[in-house]
Amino acid sequence: MRFWYENQNNCVRWGDTTSNNFRLDCGVRQGGLTSPDLFNLYINDLIEELRSSRIGYHVGNVCINNLSYADDMVLLSPSINGIRKLLSICERYSKLHGLKYNIKKTELLVFRAGKGPEKVLPVYLYETPVRVVASFKYLGHVLTDRLTDDEDMERERRALAIRCNMLARRFAKCSKDVKITLFRAFCQCFYTCPLWVKFTKRTFGVLRVQYNDAFRILMRHPRFCSAKGMFAEERVPDFFAIMRSRAASFWTRLQNSSNTILKRVADDFDNVFIKHWSLMHRRGNGKVRRYLI
Repeated sequence: MRFWYENQNNCVRWGDTTSNNFRLDCGVRQGGLTSPDLFNLYINDLIEELRSSRIGYHVGNVCINNLSYADDMVLLSPSINGIRKLLSICERYSKLHGLKYNIKKTELLVFRAGKGPEKVLPVYLYETPVRVVASFKYLGHVLTDRLTDDEDMERERRALAIRCNMLARRFAKCSKDVKITLFRAFCQCFYTCPLWVKFTKRTFGVLRVQYNDAFRILMRHPRFCSAKGMFAEERVPDFFAIMRSRAASFWTRLQNSSNTILKRVADDFDNVFIKHWSLMHRRGNGKVRRYLI
């Protein structure tokens, strides 16, 4: 494997044109089956060093100060001083192992408690201040400094509108059964919707209307027909049923997870997620006024 990496040649193809061969002296092969395992071996010492520092949040007896997915790493700490110490560990590791962080892609998001601090002290990476942002998209989910979900719900609404228009344009002549199958596959996913617990009534309503209109457009129902009636007639779950189903499925996966952190969250019935999910199922009609802001 070492010989393989030391003697590999690369080129760039643009249309029918291919560049001259060149060497890459660092990194793993993109798309290679062994690349994830090799990168894990490379970065595992940094993760263990961060965890052993015991700086950061604690869930039970587990220290959570970094979340790593591929080459993305999130550092977590309840204080700016803790973030500085974690960054210093990363800087020291990068110097010893030929790693260099991209400062332009490094951002700081401060979750404020109450009104929060009026001024956030600067955090430095390679002696350059890290840019402070009010929102950040992590693994497709939009996080905000106020922990509200309106931005992420709006992201999902726009994505739903795009998928609906695509289906209506490409499959207009298909049968009803085919359209319903496509609608279930493309318009009922609502990525990360179990995490939506703090949002405005308007944002929730706009997303629900977008879901109803998507089905109307695809099935060519009249614009002002009853949403409950058309979903019942076609035996398709409405928006509220989808939200309850996704919440129940997510809760079940948490309870059955072998991960210590996720198991701890599932067992804590006082956290805002489980309270919200329980409220959705108790009322049964999708009303969520208690946690709307």
